[in-house]
Amino acid sequence: MMAMKVQYLSDGANSNRNDDHIAVFSCPEMTDLLVIDGGTSVAARDYIDPVHSDVAWFVKTFAAEIERVASPERSQQDSVHAAIGAVQSAYKHMADGAPVPVHARPIAAITWVRISGRDGQTKATLYSLGDCKTLLRTANGDVIDPDPYFNPQETVLQAEIARLRAAGVIDADERRERMLPMLRARRESQHRSPAPTVLCLQPQGPFQARTCTLELATGDGLLVMTDGFYRLVDPYGLYTDAGLLARCEERGPAALIDELRAFERSAGDTANRAVKAADDASAVYWVAGESVRQN
Repeated sequence: MMAMKVQYLSDGANSNRNDDHIAVFSCPEMTDLLVIDGGTSVAARDYIDPVHSDVAWFVKTFAAEIERVASPERSQQDSVHAAIGAVQSAYKHMADGAPVPVHARPIAAITWVRISGRDGQTKATLYSLGDCKTLLRTANGDVIDPDPYFNPQETVLQAEIARLRAAGVIDADERRERMLPMLRARRESQHRSPAPTVLCLQPQGPFQARTCTLELATGDGLLVMTDGFYRLVDPYGLYTDAGLLARCEERGPAALIDELRAFERSAGDTANRAVKAADDASAVYWVAGESVRQN
C-alpha cells in the first residue's frame, strides 16, 4: 500500500467535555480512519460516567472495540455490530441495574474509512451512519463529496427554532429547554428503529449504513469530519468545500478549528443557526503520498 500522511484533531466546544472522538490505526494490510460524533445528551443527567459524560464514554469505548475487532477478513458492518455488542455489555455492567430512560441512551454518528492496497491499487471504503462529512480532493484538484447526505431532522429543528424566535424566545438555553420534549421523542425513535441509521447502543436490527468505495492515487486527499467542524461551510459560510480542503492542505485541521472557535466567539448569532451556539469539532485529513507524518 502507498505511503501516506495524516493529521487529525478533536476539540470540545466546552473545555470540560468532548463527545467527539477520532481513532487512526493501521496494520500492514490497511489503515483505518474513524470519526465519531457523539449525539449531545438530551437526558437530565449522566448515568454511568458523570465525570466525562455517558456519550464520551460511549464513543471512546466503541472506538477501542473497533480497533480490537477490525481485521482485513472482517467486514466493516460485522465489525461495527461486534463492537457495539461489547459496548452494550459494558454499559449494562456499569449501569448496574439502574433504570435508564430510552432517550438517555447514548447515540452517535460515525464515518469509518478503511484504506487498503493490493496489486498497486489503493482504495478507500466508506462506512457511514449519521451526518459526519467526507470530502475527496483528487490530485488534479477536483473536489468530490463521495457520500452526499442531508439530515432531514435539521429542517425540523430549524423550523422549530424559527417558530420559537417568532414567539419571542430569544435566549438559546430557554429555547433548547422548550425543544427538549421534541428532541427526546426523536432520540427514542432512533433507538427503537428496526433499521437504525445512526450508531445506537442497542440496535433493533442491522445498521443501515451508507457505503461506497473510492479508487485513490498518489496526491489524493480525504477530509473526514464531524458536522461541528463542517460548520465552517454550513451554516457559517466561511468556506466552500474546495476552500475548506485547500485551507486544510495548507495549514491543517488545528488552524481551521482555531478559525471556527474565533468566529463562534465573535459572531454572536451562531446560536440562532443551530440548537447549540457551538459544537464539538473533529477532523482527520489523510493524503496518499510518499512520506508518513502523524500529528
